[in-house]
Amino acid sequence: MKSIHLQKDSTFIDNLQANFEQDGKFSPWDLFSMAYQAELTTITPEFSGLRSLEHLPHVDFLDHQISTAEQAIEDMNGRAILADEVGLGKTIEAGLILKEYMIRGLVKKALILVPASLVNQWVTELNEKFYIPAVAHRKNYTWEQSDVIITSLDTAKRSPHQEAILDINYDFILIDEAHKLKNHKTKNYSFVRQLKKKYCLLLTATPVQNRLLEIFNLVSLLKPGHLGNYDSFLDQYGKDRKKIKQDIYLKQLIQKVMIRNTRKDTILNNTKRHIETIWIDFKPEHQQVYDELNDITMPFSSFSKITFLREMCSSREACYLSLKKLTKEEKKEETLQPVLEKIEQLPHHVKAEKLVELLKKIGDEKVIVFTEYRATQYYLQWYLQQEGISSVPFRGGFKKGKKDWMRQLFRDHAQVLIATEAGGEGINLQFCNQMVNYDLPWNPMRLEQRIGRIHRYGQENDVHVYNFAIRDTIEEHIMNLLYEKINLFERVIGQLDDILAELNIADIEKEIESIYTEASSTGEAKIKLDNLSSIIKQNHEHADSQERQYGNY
Repeated sequence: MKSIHLQKDSTFIDNLQANFEQDGKFSPWDLFSMAYQAELTTITPEFSGLRSLEHLPHVDFLDHQISTAEQAIEDMNGRAILADEVGLGKTIEAGLILKEYMIRGLVKKALILVPASLVNQWVTELNEKFYIPAVAHRKNYTWEQSDVIITSLDTAKRSPHQEAILDINYDFILIDEAHKLKNHKTKNYSFVRQLKKKYCLLLTATPVQNRLLEIFNLVSLLKPGHLGNYDSFLDQYGKDRKKIKQDIYLKQLIQKVMIRNTRKDTILNNTKRHIETIWIDFKPEHQQVYDELNDITMPFSSFSKITFLREMCSSREACYLSLKKLTKEEKKEETLQPVLEKIEQLPHHVKAEKLVELLKKIGDEKVIVFTEYRATQYYLQWYLQQEGISSVPFRGGFKKGKKDWMRQLFRDHAQVLIATEAGGEGINLQFCNQMVNYDLPWNPMRLEQRIGRIHRYGQENDVHVYNFAIRDTIEEHIMNLLYEKINLFERVIGQLDDILAELNIADIEKEIESIYTEASSTGEAKIKLDNLSSIIKQNHEHADSQERQYGNY
């Protein structure tokens, strides 16, 4: 092998040294001209407008998402509450803002705090849509190791993570589901307030849930003092949340830090909801067992009876397992044994048969089925398999990786996703536009979360929602008096939480349960439910007139 000879050439260094001493020209004009032109093509001539759009031609942004990003950057200096209604793309807006700051060289170090179930979803979204090198935090990572880290708030606030995070100067902080910071006395709030941050985004669909002070607490995280101090704000505005719409000065102050888009004001309103209620009659054997459970006064409480009746409307398996568990705990086997034996002999549930009939009618399209009970989920998986229909489960007990796997299996292979309530949040299924509410939730807000999984940004087709209800049961009361009377299926529930707060109802599900528990008969429960739905309907109409008068916040 020939040896390599290195020869030192000092010509360039000598010429450069001579030019420095003579203050002469350091490079030929043509090289300088090319460098100057190259720089002109990369600099941002003005701060207005989004440079990031040129780098993301594969994403079809909606007008309201672009205007939100521009407003947050240009008017709010990167400290804003993004408060769009569910499904309008707050994640897209936040990703666009982060991308813009990174392109401009203003953000390098970013921390994104989201619910644990959404960590992987955020990582995928930022990587694939925005080409942002975001990573989920792992045990073997140090917080300084990656520039854009996504983790849960619960993880971040725990020691030793908290100490490491609070030592870092972040350029950008993002917090999803920020309404969980509404109480300034919590550890979550204290931790977020201590974060060192230049830019900060808070994402929530419900910036004000119960008290006006909640918006004060959120705004104070972004811009301390913007709404004054705690005592002066409380003295001036009190706790009445209607002041946001009625007090023009307060409304203007909040609009300087909060952006809220509603579905009716965006082109997403072009995709419609088609709602169909499917009424079902129990088979005589099921009706007999249902009536027998309804007539039993012992050995369980009224609350337990309500649960068993709801389970009986879902599947024999759900009701049987609950009753069996009760007999072991309370040692009431003699009292309940006759009912258990009848349940054991019941044929397939009429709802399951109706579901198969509906799925065959829908054809090959993807369908998400929501049930309230895990036992029903197992039963439906088995029953659909017997009918040659492929399905996958989705529930809260799954770890993040398994949830992602189930979603992928549903998208690429299975026809049906059978979800318990955990599927009502944190999973985006825009590729599906068919939904079956096998069991109706007693909280309409949870129903809205369910529908929001498919009726959201990225959905190109009209959404079809089928609601199962069994006549002459507790389901008929809820369907007729709560949902259909106040037309909750068709409307997007934006005002319901406001109305419930004004009625001093913290949890509508518990309110309905108390109605059934305290009622001496089914007829009395119906009357009380009718009164509740009438009040809600009346307040909905009042809220609509208020919004027309004062506008949205």
